[in-house]
Amino acid sequence: MSETVDFWEQHYGAKDRVWSGRVNARLAEIVEPLAPGRALDLGCGEGADAIWLARRGWQVVGVDVSPTALRRATEDAAAAGVGQRIRFEQHDLAETFPQGEFDLVSAQFFHSPLDVDRTAALRRAADAVAQGGLLLIVDHGSAPPWGWKDGHEHHLPSAQDVVDGLAPEPGRWERLRVEAVEREATGPEGQVATISDNVILLRRLG
Repeated sequence: MSETVDFWEQHYGAKDRVWSGRVNARLAEIVEPLAPGRALDLGCGEGADAIWLARRGWQVVGVDVSPTALRRATEDAAAAGVGQRIRFEQHDLAETFPQGEFDLVSAQFFHSPLDVDRTAALRRAADAVAQGGLLLIVDHGSAPPWGWKDGHEHHLPSAQDVVDGLAPEPGRWERLRVEAVEREATGPEGQVATISDNVILLRRLG
């Protein structure tokens, strides 16, 4: 078992459920008015976003490194009646990446306390966007007080830092949103704090 798999298996194995089961707010806000197509959900965790998309008619590939998270996601998708619209795949995105092109590629809070090449994975995500499709990256712009407490300081890139790292080819991408947006967040013990999200929304042109 790789270090990445081991870390995330311990993370998901520590609780019966890690996430709320609710769709990420920025994803819902941006995708709600869109016509459904093919979607790729990177770091899908326990599958809430993938299930939300499938309920709205999207065909979804959900990717995570943790077998435990993917098992829970598969069970929840079946219980929601959308299992046939979602294919869950295990990938360590530093090593392998799902095949195909997608009308929507979503990376919601694709952070890790491990030393991984996040920029390389996001560039591969951009390469997977079909002509006319969208790349949506939502990052932590500020850390909540209940975030990772592993003794290390983790750099949180700005929205512009993320775009700079992607190095989108001029004339091939349209910047729809590159900004920081504040929201109220609730922690695992019910704590409440105002934090910011970086929202990066790019459209692949012809």
